[in-house]
Amino acid sequence: MHRNIIPRDISWLSFNGRVLQEAADETVPLRERIRFLAIFSNNLDEFFRVRVATLKRMIEVGKKGNMHLETAPELILEEIQEKVVEQQKEFDRIWNEILRELKKQKIFLLNESKLNREQQKFIVNYFNDEIKSNIVPLMIESLQAFPTLNDKSIYLACKLSKKDKSISQRFALVAVPARRLPRFIILPSKANEKNIILLEDIIRFCLPQIFSFFGYDVFSSHIIKVTRDAEIDIDNDISTSLIQKIEKGLKNRKKGKPVRFVFDKEIDSSLLTYLIKRLGLTEKDNIIPGGRIHNFKDFINFPDSVFTQKSTRKKPFIHPAFRNASQVTKVVLQKDVLLSFPYHSFDSVIDLLREAAIDPEVKSIKITAYRLAERSKVINTLTNAVRNGKEVTAVIELRARFDEEANLVWKKELEEAGVKVLIGVPNVKVHAKLCLIKKVHNKHTTHYGFVSTGNLNESTAKIYGDHCLFTSDRNIMADVNRIFHYLEHPKSRGAFLKACKTLMTSPVNMRSQIISLINKEIKNARAKQPASIILKVNALSDELLINKLYDAAKAGVEIKMIIRGICCMLTENKKFKTHIQAISIVDEYLEHARIMIFHNGGKEKVYLLSADWMVRNIDHRIEAACPVYDHEIQKEIKDILQIQLSDNIKARKLDNELSNQYINPRNTKKIRSQVETYNYLFRKQSK
Repeated sequence: MHRNIIPRDISWLSFNGRVLQEAADETVPLRERIRFLAIFSNNLDEFFRVRVATLKRMIEVGKKGNMHLETAPELILEEIQEKVVEQQKEFDRIWNEILRELKKQKIFLLNESKLNREQQKFIVNYFNDEIKSNIVPLMIESLQAFPTLNDKSIYLACKLSKKDKSISQRFALVAVPARRLPRFIILPSKANEKNIILLEDIIRFCLPQIFSFFGYDVFSSHIIKVTRDAEIDIDNDISTSLIQKIEKGLKNRKKGKPVRFVFDKEIDSSLLTYLIKRLGLTEKDNIIPGGRIHNFKDFINFPDSVFTQKSTRKKPFIHPAFRNASQVTKVVLQKDVLLSFPYHSFDSVIDLLREAAIDPEVKSIKITAYRLAERSKVINTLTNAVRNGKEVTAVIELRARFDEEANLVWKKELEEAGVKVLIGVPNVKVHAKLCLIKKVHNKHTTHYGFVSTGNLNESTAKIYGDHCLFTSDRNIMADVNRIFHYLEHPKSRGAFLKACKTLMTSPVNMRSQIISLINKEIKNARAKQPASIILKVNALSDELLINKLYDAAKAGVEIKMIIRGICCMLTENKKFKTHIQAISIVDEYLEHARIMIFHNGGKEKVYLLSADWMVRNIDHRIEAACPVYDHEIQKEIKDILQIQLSDNIKARKLDNELSNQYINPRNTKKIRSQVETYNYLFRKQSK
């Protein structure tokens, strides 16, 4: 079947396949390989909660629901099922290989049947002291209404029987309390060994104790899990506040329709048939057999203490512009500075905000917050700024998926401290990463702050690759100010956004300006003039922009792309006059930065942006693309992109077949871009 673009969900599965490749890579430290399996598992859970659920809704809605898909959702779901089962087999193979490697390091993940007497005594005591009060078994056959199985939870599906068959067999469910108790328990071990048992296996061992009063003596138990539709429906009921809608949506999320049922393939067939029937599932649903362990996402917390090899990850360092500076603010007022995370320390962001909080000349701070750290230093600086008499405005995006609950808590805390909290614009997410600080010195007003590609989160800044531009440029700050004016007065119908002269903004003019810049490259290419585009984003799925890139490639524009995740563009076509270089880098750090560079007839235009090239970002969110004017910073960005485009260790080719082929070094120097980028930026300290 001919396709003009690759279906978004199939491309996403290919991206998750690249995560699985990292888990399979024997050169990756064992602890990190386990972490990549956990990331793969967590990614897949979210994929089913959101994307598969959306496709099922489209089928229910009918033709109207298919208007943005080139391929029918039924066919996409069939392809998803096929690829997920295939990836699950690869997952199991990798996990078994990792278990063998763990054994070589004398690290053993024991189940309930492989415990010595000392360990058995230990877990019985642990069960009685810690677990017993946290579980309530359900005899499901006696329940008229089948219990709602919580999303993100795992259950032991148990079959109880008697050897002499004097009692009829029964089925039961035990919820594994992995949210309240550690999933991994380190057991008493020999001096040269480390033994670990999973929480559910302790429960398995103690099933005779749990069901003692029923008189059964044979027990089998297997893990099952249900994944539910997690989309929060924000309807157009204007009489209900957004906060109430989100709180209601969070409650409904727990009751969402099942979109996937996964189970241990060794489960008793009669129990499996019974569960599928009681859950109301059919052959059309994603019923996926797996291994003994589910909710593998918890393995991101696999105990570090059992490994003798410590992490080789290098620590972030202070940007050289700030190393010997008494104040971050003084530097930013004199020149632009680009922070590149996780190589540069996020402390400089906190320092800028902390200095603003105590500077008597600072009158106000305005900031957008999408996803914040659990113990956010950003929040701490904002509340202290209020205590110091500053006017503080924070835009908290309550609809940041899976962070809604945390953001409701931050909203309350900020409001109690006296911060003016904005909760965005109706029907539009605020995804731009902006900060505006107003300073008055001798009656002269100066604005400074930053524009970022990533979230204001000091935890993820240690593992996410992002850029943050500190600037006091008058034109940039004037537009940032206009965006905040709009967020404070959304009824202005975007008048403030339309007035922006320097920043591209979504949903007002980002699409039209990107198309205009691509058209200029096409015009130059047709005139036999140099023409090129370098694009780095997390996702490329906007069909209109993809078609415009097709036009550019056919005209002879040189196109180089670094796309971490979804790439719906077919990068190979005989009609392309120049070869498109398209790669994805999956490595120790998550590549999250968004950058656009247009040759522009020799007067290069370099942009940092918060938006991916997706319909939702371009048309349905508040986003900002910021030009970079400083020539040194432009060069630094281009140098980093060139290092990434030269990666031949962790880069995969993005081709039409979704092959995920590594770009092999052949006879050239081996380049692992994240290592080389660290070295490149670190060397600048000594200059």
